[in-house]
Amino acid sequence: MADTFTATALQGETLDALCWRVLGQTENVVDQALELNRGLADQDIFLTEGQVILLPVQLPKPVPQQKIVQLWS
Repeated sequence: MADTFTATALQGETLDALCWRVLGQTENVVDQALELNRGLADQDIFLTEGQVILLPVQLPKPVPQQKIVQLWS
């Protein structure tokens, strides 16, 4: 993984909650975080308060364009 940064876990936080809090998304991010932090999947579901987690840098998702239908001009 080329671009990464660290985040610190809060008390009672899970990996997916940390990803959501820091990155605003969990889709594909949790799996990438597990790959970056070997052994994390073997831990308890709750992270240790103050535990430093390596996270991937996420690029913003492109906004899908929607076709607009106007009933009146």
